[in-house]
Amino acid sequence: MVRAVRIAGLAACGVLAGSLAACSASASAGSAGAPQTITLYNGQHEQTTQALVAAFQKQTGINVTIRSDGEAVVTAQILQEGSRSPADVIYTENSPPLEKLAERQMLAPVSAGTLASVPARYDSPARDWVGVSARVTVLVYNTRELSPAQLPRSALDLASPRWKGRFGFAPAETDLQPVITSITRADGQAAALTWLKGLKANAGSNLYPDNETVMAKVNSGQVQIALINNYYWYRLRLQAGAAAMHSAVAHLAPGDSGYVLDVSGAGVLASSQHKAAAQKFLAFLVSPEGQEIIAHSDSYEYPLRPGVAAAAALTPLSQLSPASDTIADLGDGLLPLGLLQQAELG
Repeated sequence: MVRAVRIAGLAACGVLAGSLAACSASASAGSAGAPQTITLYNGQHEQTTQALVAAFQKQTGINVTIRSDGEAVVTAQILQEGSRSPADVIYTENSPPLEKLAERQMLAPVSAGTLASVPARYDSPARDWVGVSARVTVLVYNTRELSPAQLPRSALDLASPRWKGRFGFAPAETDLQPVITSITRADGQAAALTWLKGLKANAGSNLYPDNETVMAKVNSGQVQIALINNYYWYRLRLQAGAAAMHSAVAHLAPGDSGYVLDVSGAGVLASSQHKAAAQKFLAFLVSPEGQEIIAHSDSYEYPLRPGVAAAAALTPLSQLSPASDTIADLGDGLLPLGLLQQAELG
C-alpha cells in the first residue's frame, strides 16, 4: 500500500491548476513544441513509480504529474470526479480497482501493441487496462517461534483455534480482498465469512492498520504468523538487513484458495484529454526498460513481460503454484468488502 498520504488525506485533494501561461502552453503543445504533461493517479509503490516516471520523461519528453495514495483512495477520487477528473492514467497494486472503473466504462481501450507485451491472462478481459507486475500471497512466520513443519498448508487453517493469539493481520489492506474473493469462489460465501470471523477471533488485539506493521510484528515475535503479499518480507529485509530478520516466507499448498497471484495494472481514463501521451506511458510500463526498472526496484514484484527476470531473491514466477483465479474471477472488489463488513472488519 502507498504510504505517503493515508485515506483521510486525499479527501481534501482538489484539482491542481497551473498558471494561465502553463495552461496555454499545454493547449498548444503540438504546435509550439512545448512539453506535454499527463497526470498519473498512483496507487502503487511511490519509489518505483517515481523511477518509472523519471525514465519515461527522459525517453519521451512528456512530463508526468504524480498524485499518490492508496489504490482505493485514488479509485474513489476518480469515481467522484467522473468525466471532470484531471487524471490521464491510473496505476494500481491490484486488479479489482481497475475492474471497478472498467465496469463503469471509465477506461479507454489499451493499444493492441501494449497488451501484446504481456500474456493475455494478466490483462483486462475487456482490454481496458494492461497488467504491469504481480505479487503472490504467502505466509510469513517468526522463525524463533515456528518451524516449517508447523506451518499450515492452507490459508483456511489460519482460522483454527490453534492460531488464537498467534495470528495477526490488517483487514483494511486492499491486498486481502483478492484472497477473500478466491476463497469465496472455491468454498462459498458462508465459508469465506466463517474464515474471516475466525481470523478476527484469532487475531484478538493483533489487528493492524497496514501490512508493514504486520510484517514488523511477525519479525519481532509479537505475532507468530501472518498471510500477506511476498514483497513485504523482502522490503523489510532490505531496510533492516539480513542479520535483523527473525522471520521467513513460506508458500501454501499448490492451488490453495489463499495462494493468490495479484496483478498490478494501469489504464488510461476515458475522459483523458491526452490519450496519445497516456497510451505511451502504458506502453513504457510494459516495455523492456520499464519492466527492468520494476525487476530491480525495492518493490520485489514480478515483471510480467516475457524475458524479463524478477529479482534473484524471489521464487521464479514459473515455479509458483497459485489458485487458478482469473482476472475476471477476482472481480471488482465489492464482494469481499461486503464480507468484511459482515465480519465487522470493515
